[in-house]
Amino acid sequence: MIKFGKSVVKFRIPILILSFLLLVPSIIGYVNTRINYDILSYLPEDIETMKGQDILLEEFGTGAFSVAVVEGMDQKDVAALKSEIEQIDHVKTVLWYDSLADISVPMELLPVDIEEAFENKEKNSTLMIVMLDTSMSADETLDAVEQIRGLTKQQCLLSGMSAVVADIKKICNSEAIMYVVIASVLSAIVLSLTMDSFLIPLFFLLSIGMAIVYNLGTNFIAGEISFITQALAAVLQLAVTMDYSIFLWHSYQENQERYIGDKKRAMAHAISNTVSSVVGSSITTVAGFLAMCFMTFTLGLDLGIVMAKGVVFGVIGCVTILPAMILVFDRAIEKTKHRAIIPDLGRIGNFVTKKYVIFATAFLVILGPALYGYTHNQVYYDLAGTLPDHLESVMGNTKLEEDFQMGATHIIIADSNLDAKQARAMLQELEEVKGIKLVLGMDSVLGPAFPEEMVPNAYKEVLDNGKYQMMFLASEYKTASEEVNAQCDEIKSIIKQYDASAMLIGEAPCTQDLITITDKDFKTVSAVSIVLIFIIIAVVLKSVSLPIILVSVIEFAIFINMGIPSYTGTVLPFIASIVIGTIQLGATVDYAILMTNKYKKARYQGAGKQEAVSYALNSSLQSVFVSALSFFAATFGVGLYSSIDMISSLCVLLARGAIISLLVVAFILPAMFMIFDKIICKTSAGFLNKDQKVTAKSVIS
Repeated sequence: MIKFGKSVVKFRIPILILSFLLLVPSIIGYVNTRINYDILSYLPEDIETMKGQDILLEEFGTGAFSVAVVEGMDQKDVAALKSEIEQIDHVKTVLWYDSLADISVPMELLPVDIEEAFENKEKNSTLMIVMLDTSMSADETLDAVEQIRGLTKQQCLLSGMSAVVADIKKICNSEAIMYVVIASVLSAIVLSLTMDSFLIPLFFLLSIGMAIVYNLGTNFIAGEISFITQALAAVLQLAVTMDYSIFLWHSYQENQERYIGDKKRAMAHAISNTVSSVVGSSITTVAGFLAMCFMTFTLGLDLGIVMAKGVVFGVIGCVTILPAMILVFDRAIEKTKHRAIIPDLGRIGNFVTKKYVIFATAFLVILGPALYGYTHNQVYYDLAGTLPDHLESVMGNTKLEEDFQMGATHIIIADSNLDAKQARAMLQELEEVKGIKLVLGMDSVLGPAFPEEMVPNAYKEVLDNGKYQMMFLASEYKTASEEVNAQCDEIKSIIKQYDASAMLIGEAPCTQDLITITDKDFKTVSAVSIVLIFIIIAVVLKSVSLPIILVSVIEFAIFINMGIPSYTGTVLPFIASIVIGTIQLGATVDYAILMTNKYKKARYQGAGKQEAVSYALNSSLQSVFVSALSFFAATFGVGLYSSIDMISSLCVLLARGAIISLLVVAFILPAMFMIFDKIICKTSAGFLNKDQKVTAKSVIS
């Protein structure tokens, strides 16, 4: 690796020039990468709800719909608004009272439940169903939502997933840049306090920032990324790759003492040392992210690939761009050197090793409650329910519940040739399902007082294309609630009796599938990440026992982190239980590996058990502390700032996880080394060297 280090030093100027030139195509790629704001679109394509969505779009030309609540307008004004909405691009049709009959026909002629569903006379509000010819989260759909909103001054409030997605897009566009700014500023402050130069943190951030741009730019190849990936990618890449830069800097300083006056040679050796150490530790981080690719819910694949790619770019930038910057700007860095403000923490090894029984006991005492909390967390799946109350989609959903007692809206797709008698029988059963407020289909409109001749052809075409027929069901229950999930099961049971090919689709059925699928994904991803990292540690450290100890210690930190919300009553986003453990394991097991290598080195050189563990802790704690604190700073600030609870919760959990992992590695891992030292030495290569006798004192010094 020394040849590689010398090459980087020799070609430092071309490397810098090339690295800045590569920013141009990367920025172009980033700008042209579509952002997907619809979480439900990451469900597997082969499940019934997603197949139904495709049929809806292909056969009926409708991919999305939104229920609009109109307030303070008489029927003529509502009719005029309906006409204006229908003129907007990609609005296929708008279902309202005059869709069922001419506005001159008294509404009283309609069935009572339909009349009540479309109008609340007491509150002077009316609802319309806006149907679009594009998919739920397509750019054209989101543009149409904004145009509809622009027609009135909050007299027309849109509810439904498309409206929610439009609001999420607005928030992300306004906050995304601030996530990076907050993470960078807080990381810079931490590094300035813990390192010996005010300028070096800026070069750390600049080199990592360039790697982030390369990573985000190459997402163009995939075509699109999720808004969660967009929001977290830069922050996470900054957080998990910062310690590589710290390692390079510390190695460079050590080699400067070794090669006094020859900074180029010192840097070449620093690069060589960094490649050897960082590549090994980064593999565990990459493995943690790649474990998410095993999720059936493909949001994991999206985030996993982007972050794994980000770690690779981070490592490359650390051993090429950063060394080139340090050498080119060496004089400026030297002028800004100062004493580290935070004191050296490398003196607690003796205390921890002498009191290891206390820390081992603490491990056993805390393990039970932590594991209980970890397995009893509450999670939510309703994205709209956690958004700020002032958003128009949230206001629309609230208004729909208050004025019309409607929560979720379902769609049934059934065979168009279903016998009329059977269709009416099915509709009657559906109307009797608990929580169903309205069933809107061809046969629900027709009645003894309302002959078929009075139903406009346009309405018939919307609900029946000759091959399939469509029905709308309005539920009183909210999406993702236990009540609506039970309701969906009952509806499926009813419609399958009359038509085996019938499908129930909509936000609530999709969310029900999401709950089932992600529950399985959580177990899969946890198992895969543990197995992958276990194998990597076993190969890197050449040990049978160490992978068990290291993974167990970090898993203990994960149990504590994910168990706390159970005791505080905090409800977590469903994605947190899947990705937090994987990321925390992959990103912070590096702390444990660093200390283990120091412990291994000391034991091999002849140090006794206590001396070796004490030396390992003293010599690695400062680096681990800076890395964990930088991770905490990068994620915690974003967690406090973001108004999207899913992003905020993920960042707060990651920040807390970094600190908990730091404490566990500092106090619990040394205790494990003390207890299992004999087993470790017997089941691991490179711990005992019988031919070399070195005193403990010489090793530690």
